[in-house]
Amino acid sequence: MPKKKITQQQAYHLGTDYQFVDSVDLGPWTSYSLWHDPKHMGFVLARYKFCAKMFDGMDKVIEVGCGDAFGTPIIAQHVNHVLAIEPDGRHIEGNKKRLAQMKKIDFRQGTIQDLKLPKASFDGAYSIDVIEHLDNHLNGPFVASQARILKKDGVCIIGTPNITANDYASERSRVQHINLHSQKSLKNLMAEYFQRVFLFGMNDEVLHTGYAPMCHYIFGMGVGLK
Repeated sequence: MPKKKITQQQAYHLGTDYQFVDSVDLGPWTSYSLWHDPKHMGFVLARYKFCAKMFDGMDKVIEVGCGDAFGTPIIAQHVNHVLAIEPDGRHIEGNKKRLAQMKKIDFRQGTIQDLKLPKASFDGAYSIDVIEHLDNHLNGPFVASQARILKKDGVCIIGTPNITANDYASERSRVQHINLHSQKSLKNLMAEYFQRVFLFGMNDEVLHTGYAPMCHYIFGMGVGLK
């Protein structure tokens, strides 16, 4: 028996009324992007989507340097629990308030080097746009601290702007990005701690394995602890 035809208005309300929920405020950094460079928000979300797909089905992962947690809910959609850490207490306070309904995410203030997290307690670790802000001498401790808390078959993903893209960066980015990497240097760093390191590039939202110097953004994915 054919279904009763509904009107345009009925279809609209059936399809949209449930989406009229309380609005969530954007964090400060994401709000800045909305006003000054909204297309960049799409690039950031694509980076998180890549990590989420790599971690799909995992139990517990850690985000190292979550900022205002714009993309963290994408990870939480694919895993059972996310611990999101960040040294800037302003972000942690804001994230806890804005994302209080995200029960699969916990926020904690601190750096991966300083927090005393249990050894071998995470299935995955990831950082997006973090390592390029660190002093050079922290490269090893940054990766080693993540390796220490990963299980033997754990996965670590590090995403960062490519050093070859620095010529096209804004002055504001150049000032902040004091520790840029190439695919080669990122692989060499991660290979000290992981059995296999897989490399990817991104241009805008597009993930690929193309010619490394022409990648605006790069990912290193370490699999299996040494």
